[in-house]
Amino acid sequence: MEQEYQPLEQQFDERVIEIARVAKVVKGGRRFSFRVTVVAGDNKGKIGLGVGKANAVPDAMRKATEHAHKSMRQMNLSGTTIPHEVLGRVAGARVLLKPASPGTGVIAGGGVRAVLESAGIHDILTKSLGSANVLNVVQATFDALEQLKSPAEESAHRGKPVKELQPFWERRKND
Repeated sequence: MEQEYQPLEQQFDERVIEIARVAKVVKGGRRFSFRVTVVAGDNKGKIGLGVGKANAVPDAMRKATEHAHKSMRQMNLSGTTIPHEVLGRVAGARVLLKPASPGTGVIAGGGVRAVLESAGIHDILTKSLGSANVLNVVQATFDALEQLKSPAEESAHRGKPVKELQPFWERRKND
């Protein structure tokens, strides 16, 4: 018996990143369908990416949203920013994420902005390098977010005290 998808009770911020018309070449010509990319997040560090394909946009959106909910993961955040600088790579796309001081805002474009805002990140600097393919850039952003370590993990890895790894605005607060 096939298990049916049960919608979660929790409210998620769902954003459609891209709707693309794709074609399959067959003997009689081209068969068109749609690919929808959706990101869903709880604005507290939990985020998922979904891609849905169907002959009609609403069906593709539903599939993408379900996939985004099923692929949710918790990211390591540090307040309203990220704990350290990180570079994500997928195919030819690279995305650089840098922590920013409070009040900076989300300095990002297109799909990267949607992913970061859905994750609940409010202060961050980003740079998209290489390919401009929206799906690859979004996946590179997810790759970068998955590489994030908590300050305690990073300090153990580097052999330095946690205080030394904190951003300067955090160190200033503690002094």
